[in-house]
Amino acid sequence: MKIADVNGFYAEAGGGVRRYVEAKFAAAARAGHELTVIAPGAADRVEPRVGGQVRWLASPTMPFDSRYRRFAGRRSVWAALEATAPDLVEASSPWASATIAATWPGRAPRVLVFHQDVAAAYAHTALDRMISRQAIDTLAWPWWARLRRLSRRFGATVAGGEWLAARLAAHGVANAVAIPFGIEAGAFGPEHRDEVLRAELLARCGAPPDSKLLLAVSRFHPEKRLPTVIDAFGRARATRGDLALAIVGHGLAHASVARAADRAGRVVLLGAIDDREALARVYASADLFVHGSAAETYGLAVAEAIASGLTAVTPDRGGAGDLARVGWSKTYRAGDAAAAAHAILAALNGEVDPATRPPPGSLNDHFAKLFALYEKRVTAIPPPSP
Repeated sequence: MKIADVNGFYAEAGGGVRRYVEAKFAAAARAGHELTVIAPGAADRVEPRVGGQVRWLASPTMPFDSRYRRFAGRRSVWAALEATAPDLVEASSPWASATIAATWPGRAPRVLVFHQDVAAAYAHTALDRMISRQAIDTLAWPWWARLRRLSRRFGATVAGGEWLAARLAAHGVANAVAIPFGIEAGAFGPEHRDEVLRAELLARCGAPPDSKLLLAVSRFHPEKRLPTVIDAFGRARATRGDLALAIVGHGLAHASVARAADRAGRVVLLGAIDDREALARVYASADLFVHGSAAETYGLAVAEAIASGLTAVTPDRGGAGDLARVGWSKTYRAGDAAAAAHAILAALNGEVDPATRPPPGSLNDHFAKLFALYEKRVTAIPPPSP
Protein backbone atom coordinates (compact mmCIF):
# COMPACT_ATOMS: atom_id res chain seq x y z
CA MET A 1 0.00 0.00 0.00
CA LYS A 2 0.85 3.64 -0.41
CA ILE A 3 -0.18 5.35 2.84
CA ALA A 4 -0.33 9.12 3.26
CA ASP A 5 -0.36 10.38 6.86
CA VAL A 6 -1.59 13.99 7.08
CA ASN A 7 0.00 14.73 10.41
CA GLY A 8 -0.38 18.13 12.04
CA PHE A 9 1.30 16.84 15.23
CA TYR A 10 4.56 15.69 13.60
CA ALA A 11 7.59 17.90 14.33
CA GLU A 12 11.33 17.31 14.32
CA ALA A 13 11.51 18.29 18.01
CA GLY A 14 8.25 16.59 18.95
CA GLY A 15 7.54 13.95 21.57
CA GLY A 16 5.37 10.84 21.56
CA VAL A 17 3.82 11.37 18.11
CA ARG A 18 7.27 11.81 16.56
CA ARG A 19 8.49 8.57 18.15
CA TYR A 20 5.32 6.82 16.98
CA VAL A 21 5.82 8.01 13.40
CA GLU A 22 9.48 6.97 13.37
CA ALA A 23 8.42 3.48 14.44
CA LYS A 24 5.72 3.48 11.76
CA PHE A 25 8.31 4.19 9.06
CA ALA A 26 10.29 1.16 10.20
CA ALA A 27 7.15 -0.98 10.31
CA ALA A 28 6.13 0.16 6.82
CA ALA A 29 9.56 -0.78 5.46
CA ARG A 30 9.33 -4.26 7.01
CA ALA A 31 5.83 -4.81 5.64
CA GLY A 32 6.64 -3.53 2.15
CA HIS A 33 4.38 -0.47 2.36
CA GLU A 34 5.30 3.07 1.31
CA LEU A 35 4.54 5.71 3.93
CA THR A 36 4.43 9.43 3.14
CA VAL A 37 4.04 11.74 6.13
CA ILE A 38 2.70 15.16 5.12
CA ALA A 39 3.67 17.56 7.89
CA PRO A 40 3.94 21.31 8.51
CA GLY A 41 7.56 22.47 8.38
CA ALA A 42 9.81 25.49 8.00
CA ALA A 43 10.01 25.15 4.19
CA ASP A 44 8.76 22.98 1.35
CA ARG A 45 11.04 19.97 1.03
CA VAL A 46 10.94 16.20 0.66
CA GLU A 47 12.97 14.17 3.15
CA PRO A 48 13.58 10.53 2.15
CA ARG A 49 13.18 7.94 4.88
CA VAL A 50 13.56 4.18 5.06
CA GLY A 51 9.96 3.11 4.46
CA GLY A 52 8.93 6.29 2.63
CA GLN A 53 9.34 10.03 2.93
CA VAL A 54 8.32 13.17 4.79
CA ARG A 55 6.78 15.92 2.68
CA TRP A 56 7.35 19.07 4.69
CA LEU A 57 5.06 21.96 3.73
CA ALA A 58 6.01 25.55 4.55
CA SER A 59 3.79 26.50 7.48
CA PRO A 60 3.58 29.10 10.26
CA THR A 61 4.62 28.26 13.81
CA MET A 62 2.10 27.65 16.54
CA PRO A 63 1.61 30.75 18.72
CA PHE A 64 2.46 29.10 22.04
CA ASP A 65 5.08 26.50 21.05
CA SER A 66 7.52 27.29 18.25
CA ARG A 67 8.55 23.62 17.96
CA TYR A 68 5.21 22.92 16.27
CA ARG A 69 3.57 24.37 13.16
CA ARG A 70 0.11 24.40 11.59
CA PHE A 71 -0.73 23.88 7.93
CA ALA A 72 -1.13 27.17 6.08
CA GLY A 73 -4.19 25.88 4.24
CA ARG A 74 -5.73 22.99 2.40
CA ARG A 75 -4.35 23.66 -1.08
CA SER A 76 -0.76 22.71 -0.30
CA VAL A 77 -1.89 19.56 1.55
CA TRP A 78 -4.20 18.55 -1.26
CA ALA A 79 -1.39 19.08 -3.77
CA ALA A 80 0.87 16.84 -1.69
CA LEU A 81 -1.84 14.19 -1.59
CA GLU A 82 -2.26 14.38 -5.37
CA ALA A 83 1.49 13.99 -5.82
CA THR A 84 1.54 11.01 -3.45
CA ALA A 85 -1.49 9.26 -5.03
CA PRO A 86 -2.11 7.19 -1.88
CA ASP A 87 -4.15 4.03 -1.54
CA LEU A 88 -5.21 5.23 1.94
CA VAL A 89 -5.15 8.55 3.79
CA GLU A 90 -4.55 8.68 7.52
CA ALA A 91 -5.24 11.79 9.60
CA SER A 92 -3.30 12.06 12.85
CA SER A 93 -4.82 15.18 14.40
CA PRO A 94 -8.46 15.99 15.23
CA TRP A 95 -7.93 19.61 14.22
CA ALA A 96 -7.77 21.35 10.83
CA SER A 97 -5.49 18.73 9.27
CA ALA A 98 -8.18 16.07 9.75
CA THR A 99 -10.76 18.28 8.04
CA ILE A 100 -8.31 18.90 5.20
CA ALA A 101 -7.72 15.15 4.80
CA ALA A 102 -11.44 14.35 5.07
CA THR A 103 -12.47 16.87 2.38
CA TRP A 104 -9.73 16.06 -0.14
CA PRO A 105 -11.61 15.14 -3.34
CA GLY A 106 -9.52 12.02 -4.00
CA ARG A 107 -11.04 8.53 -3.88
CA ALA A 108 -8.73 6.94 -1.31
CA PRO A 109 -10.38 5.69 1.93
CA ARG A 110 -9.58 7.57 5.13
CA VAL A 111 -8.82 6.61 8.74
CA LEU A 112 -8.48 8.93 11.75
CA VAL A 113 -5.87 7.96 14.36
CA PHE A 114 -6.83 9.51 17.70
CA HIS A 115 -3.67 10.93 19.30
CA GLN A 116 -5.21 13.65 21.47
CA ASP A 117 -8.25 13.75 23.75
CA VAL A 118 -8.83 17.51 23.75
CA ALA A 119 -11.45 17.44 26.50
CA ALA A 120 -9.07 15.58 28.82
CA ALA A 121 -5.95 17.53 27.83
CA TYR A 122 -7.40 20.97 28.38
CA ALA A 123 -10.79 21.00 30.12
CA HIS A 124 -10.05 18.16 32.56
CA THR A 125 -6.59 19.55 33.34
CA ALA A 126 -8.02 22.97 34.13
CA LEU A 127 -11.18 21.96 36.00
CA ASP A 128 -11.09 18.39 37.33
CA ARG A 129 -10.09 19.44 40.84
CA MET A 130 -13.27 21.55 41.05
CA ILE A 131 -16.00 19.60 39.23
CA SER A 132 -16.50 16.03 38.09
CA ARG A 133 -15.06 14.65 34.89
CA GLN A 134 -18.57 13.77 33.68
CA ALA A 135 -19.70 17.36 34.20
CA ILE A 136 -16.64 18.62 32.32
CA ASP A 137 -17.40 16.33 29.38
CA THR A 138 -20.95 17.68 29.36
CA LEU A 139 -19.64 21.25 29.24
CA ALA A 140 -17.31 20.20 26.41
CA TRP A 141 -20.24 19.22 24.17
CA PRO A 142 -19.06 21.45 21.27
CA TRP A 143 -15.83 19.44 21.05
CA TRP A 144 -17.67 16.13 21.11
CA ALA A 145 -20.19 17.37 18.53
CA ARG A 146 -17.35 18.40 16.24
CA LEU A 147 -15.57 15.06 16.71
CA ARG A 148 -18.80 13.17 15.94
CA ARG A 149 -19.24 15.11 12.69
CA LEU A 150 -15.58 14.63 11.77
CA SER A 151 -15.53 10.90 12.52
CA ARG A 152 -18.41 10.28 10.10
CA ARG A 153 -16.09 11.34 7.28
CA PHE A 154 -13.66 8.52 8.11
CA GLY A 155 -14.01 4.77 7.72
CA ALA A 156 -12.60 4.19 11.22
CA THR A 157 -11.34 6.10 14.24
CA VAL A 158 -8.36 4.23 15.72
CA ALA A 159 -7.92 4.41 19.51
CA GLY A 160 -4.79 3.31 21.37
CA GLY A 161 -6.67 1.21 23.92
CA GLU A 162 -9.95 -0.58 24.62
CA TRP A 163 -10.86 1.95 27.32
CA LEU A 164 -10.36 4.87 24.91
CA ALA A 165 -12.40 3.25 22.14
CA ALA A 166 -15.20 2.78 24.67
CA ARG A 167 -14.91 6.44 25.74
CA LEU A 168 -15.14 7.61 22.13
CA ALA A 169 -18.08 5.34 21.38
CA ALA A 170 -19.90 6.56 24.49
CA HIS A 171 -19.68 10.10 23.08
CA GLY A 172 -21.05 9.00 19.70
CA VAL A 173 -17.78 8.94 17.76
CA ALA A 174 -18.31 6.81 14.67
CA ASN A 175 -16.50 3.54 13.98
CA ALA A 176 -14.17 3.64 16.99
CA VAL A 177 -11.71 0.74 16.74
CA ALA A 178 -9.22 -0.27 19.46
CA ILE A 179 -5.74 -1.12 18.17
CA PRO A 180 -3.63 -0.88 21.34
CA PHE A 181 -0.35 0.96 21.03
CA GLY A 182 2.79 -0.70 22.35
CA ILE A 183 6.49 -0.17 22.95
CA GLU A 184 9.60 -0.92 20.93
CA ALA A 185 10.29 -4.62 21.25
CA GLY A 186 13.42 -5.24 23.34
CA ALA A 187 14.32 -1.55 23.66
CA PHE A 188 13.56 -1.21 27.38
CA GLY A 189 14.23 -3.55 30.28
CA PRO A 190 15.84 -3.84 33.73
CA GLU A 191 19.00 -5.25 32.16
CA HIS A 192 19.89 -1.69 31.07
CA ARG A 193 20.48 -0.61 34.69
CA ASP A 194 23.71 1.39 34.98
CA GLU A 195 25.02 1.95 38.51
CA VAL A 196 27.55 4.54 37.36
CA LEU A 197 24.81 6.54 35.65
CA ARG A 198 22.60 6.18 38.70
CA ALA A 199 25.34 7.60 40.94
CA GLU A 200 25.86 10.49 38.52
CA LEU A 201 22.14 11.34 38.51
CA LEU A 202 21.94 11.28 42.29
CA ALA A 203 24.99 13.52 42.48
CA ARG A 204 23.43 15.97 40.02
CA CYS A 205 20.38 16.09 42.29
CA GLY A 206 22.63 16.85 45.26
CA ALA A 207 21.52 13.63 46.95
CA PRO A 208 23.59 11.01 48.84
CA PRO A 209 24.47 7.87 46.85
CA ASP A 210 22.10 5.70 48.92
CA SER A 211 19.05 7.86 48.06
CA LYS A 212 16.02 6.63 46.14
CA LEU A 213 15.95 7.97 42.57
CA LEU A 214 12.53 8.93 41.22
CA LEU A 215 12.06 9.54 37.50
CA ALA A 216 9.56 11.45 35.34
CA VAL A 217 9.65 11.43 31.53
CA SER A 218 7.33 13.93 29.92
CA ARG A 219 6.85 16.77 27.50
CA PHE A 220 6.77 20.06 29.40
CA HIS A 221 3.15 21.03 28.76
CA PRO A 222 0.38 22.01 31.21
CA GLU A 223 -1.59 18.81 30.49
CA LYS A 224 1.40 16.76 31.78
CA ARG A 225 1.08 18.39 35.26
CA LEU A 226 4.79 18.24 36.02
CA PRO A 227 4.54 20.93 38.75
CA THR A 228 2.05 18.59 40.49
CA VAL A 229 4.59 15.75 40.24
CA ILE A 230 7.33 17.97 41.67
CA ASP A 231 5.05 19.23 44.44
CA ALA A 232 4.22 15.62 45.33
CA PHE A 233 7.92 14.76 45.36
CA GLY A 234 8.62 17.69 47.70
CA ARG A 235 5.85 16.58 50.07
CA ALA A 236 7.16 13.00 50.07
CA ARG A 237 10.70 14.22 50.68
CA ALA A 238 9.47 16.15 53.72
CA THR A 239 8.48 12.77 55.21
CA ARG A 240 11.60 10.87 54.18
CA GLY A 241 14.71 12.74 53.16
CA ASP A 242 16.42 10.11 51.02
CA LEU A 243 14.66 11.06 47.77
CA ALA A 244 15.84 12.62 44.51
CA LEU A 245 13.98 13.31 41.27
CA ALA A 246 15.28 13.34 37.68
CA ILE A 247 13.03 14.67 34.90
CA VAL A 248 13.53 13.95 31.20
CA GLY A 249 11.87 16.25 28.67
CA HIS A 250 11.42 19.81 27.50
CA GLY A 251 8.71 22.07 26.14
CA LEU A 252 6.73 25.28 26.42
CA ALA A 253 6.08 24.99 30.19
CA HIS A 254 9.82 24.90 31.01
CA ALA A 255 9.69 28.04 33.16
CA SER A 256 6.98 26.73 35.49
CA VAL A 257 8.66 23.32 35.74
CA ALA A 258 12.03 24.92 36.54
CA ARG A 259 10.47 27.13 39.24
CA ALA A 260 8.80 24.12 40.85
CA ALA A 261 12.09 22.20 40.73
CA ASP A 262 13.95 25.05 42.41
CA ARG A 263 11.35 25.19 45.20
CA ALA A 264 11.45 21.45 45.83
CA GLY A 265 15.22 20.94 45.76
CA ARG A 266 17.07 17.74 44.78
CA VAL A 267 15.45 17.85 41.34
CA VAL A 268 17.51 17.76 38.13
CA LEU A 269 16.10 18.60 34.68
CA LEU A 270 17.91 16.41 32.15
CA GLY A 271 16.36 17.89 29.01
CA ALA A 272 15.19 15.72 26.13
CA ILE A 273 17.01 12.41 25.53
CA ASP A 274 16.55 11.31 21.91
CA ASP A 275 19.04 8.44 22.11
CA ARG A 276 16.80 5.46 22.88
CA GLU A 277 19.62 3.38 24.39
CA ALA A 278 20.57 6.24 26.69
CA LEU A 279 16.94 6.71 27.70
CA ALA A 280 16.61 2.97 28.43
CA ARG A 281 19.58 3.24 30.82
CA VAL A 282 17.98 6.19 32.61
CA TYR A 283 14.69 4.32 33.08
CA ALA A 284 16.34 1.16 34.36
CA SER A 285 18.64 3.07 36.74
CA ALA A 286 15.75 4.67 38.67
CA ASP A 287 13.82 3.24 41.60
CA LEU A 288 10.33 4.61 40.91
CA PHE A 289 8.51 6.23 38.00
CA VAL A 290 6.13 9.13 38.66
CA HIS A 291 3.66 10.51 36.11
CA GLY A 292 1.30 13.47 36.19
CA SER A 293 -0.87 13.47 33.06
CA ALA A 294 -4.42 12.13 33.21
CA ALA A 295 -5.00 12.99 29.56
CA GLU A 296 -2.86 10.37 27.82
CA THR A 297 -4.49 8.49 24.98
CA TYR A 298 -1.98 5.71 25.64
CA GLY A 299 0.92 6.74 27.90
CA LEU A 300 4.09 5.69 26.10
CA ALA A 301 6.42 6.81 28.90
CA VAL A 302 4.44 4.78 31.44
CA ALA A 303 4.68 1.69 29.23
CA GLU A 304 8.44 2.20 28.82
CA ALA A 305 8.86 2.55 32.60
CA ILE A 306 6.89 -0.62 33.30
CA ALA A 307 8.92 -2.50 30.68
CA SER A 308 12.06 -1.22 32.44
CA GLY A 309 10.98 -2.93 35.65
CA LEU A 310 9.84 0.19 37.52
CA THR A 311 6.83 0.56 39.74
CA ALA A 312 4.71 3.37 38.27
CA VAL A 313 2.90 6.01 40.32
CA THR A 314 0.25 7.48 38.02
CA PRO A 315 -3.05 9.35 38.03
CA ASP A 316 -6.14 7.17 38.18
CA ARG A 317 -7.44 8.34 34.80
CA GLY A 318 -6.58 8.24 31.12
CA GLY A 319 -4.05 6.04 29.39
CA ALA A 320 -1.62 6.26 32.31
CA GLY A 321 -4.21 4.94 34.76
CA ASP A 322 -5.19 2.21 32.31
CA LEU A 323 -1.56 1.13 31.81
CA ALA A 324 -0.94 1.10 35.55
CA ARG A 325 -2.91 -2.15 35.70
CA VAL A 326 -0.33 -4.00 33.60
CA GLY A 327 2.54 -3.58 36.09
CA TRP A 328 3.30 -2.99 39.75
CA SER A 329 1.74 0.41 40.38
CA LYS A 330 0.07 2.88 42.69
CA THR A 331 -2.53 5.34 41.44
CA TYR A 332 -3.70 8.63 42.94
CA ARG A 333 -6.48 11.14 42.30
CA ALA A 334 -5.49 13.12 39.22
CA GLY A 335 -4.12 16.57 39.97
CA ASP A 336 -3.90 15.99 43.75
CA ALA A 337 -0.30 16.53 44.90
CA ALA A 338 -1.01 15.33 48.44
CA ALA A 339 -2.52 12.11 47.15
CA ALA A 340 0.42 11.66 44.76
CA ALA A 341 2.88 12.13 47.64
CA HIS A 342 1.04 9.48 49.65
CA ALA A 343 1.19 7.14 46.63
CA ILE A 344 4.95 7.74 46.25
CA LEU A 345 5.61 6.88 49.90
CA ALA A 346 3.36 3.83 49.74
CA ALA A 347 5.09 2.56 46.59
CA LEU A 348 8.54 3.03 48.15
CA ASN A 349 7.32 1.01 51.14
CA GLY A 350 6.21 -1.81 48.85
CA GLU A 351 2.49 -1.05 49.17
CA VAL A 352 1.67 -1.43 45.49
CA ASP A 353 -1.14 -2.85 43.39
CA PRO A 354 -0.16 -5.98 41.46
CA ALA A 355 -0.62 -6.33 37.71
CA THR A 356 -4.12 -7.38 36.67
CA ARG A 357 -3.58 -7.32 32.91
CA PRO A 358 -0.94 -8.65 30.49
CA PRO A 359 2.05 -6.38 29.80
CA PRO A 360 1.95 -3.95 26.87
CA GLY A 361 2.41 -5.47 23.45
CA SER A 362 5.03 -4.36 20.99
CA LEU A 363 4.69 -1.60 18.43
CA ASN A 364 5.30 -4.29 15.81
CA ASP A 365 2.03 -5.95 16.86
CA HIS A 366 0.24 -2.59 16.79
CA PHE A 367 1.39 -1.73 13.28
CA ALA A 368 0.63 -5.21 11.96
CA LYS A 369 -2.98 -4.77 13.13
CA LEU A 370 -3.12 -1.18 11.88
CA PHE A 371 -1.90 -2.10 8.40
CA ALA A 372 -4.34 -5.02 8.31
CA LEU A 373 -7.18 -2.57 9.01
CA TYR A 374 -5.89 -0.29 6.26
CA GLU A 375 -5.76 -3.15 3.77
CA LYS A 376 -9.40 -3.98 4.55
CA ARG A 377 -10.40 -0.37 4.00
CA VAL A 378 -8.52 -0.25 0.67
CA THR A 379 -10.04 -3.45 -0.66
CA ALA A 380 -13.53 -2.40 0.47
CA ILE A 381 -13.55 0.48 -2.04
CA PRO A 382 -13.64 -0.63 -5.69
CA PRO A 383 -11.18 0.95 -8.12
CA PRO A 384 -12.44 3.73 -10.42
CA SER A 385 -14.02 2.72 -13.71
CA PRO A 386 -11.66 2.88 -16.70
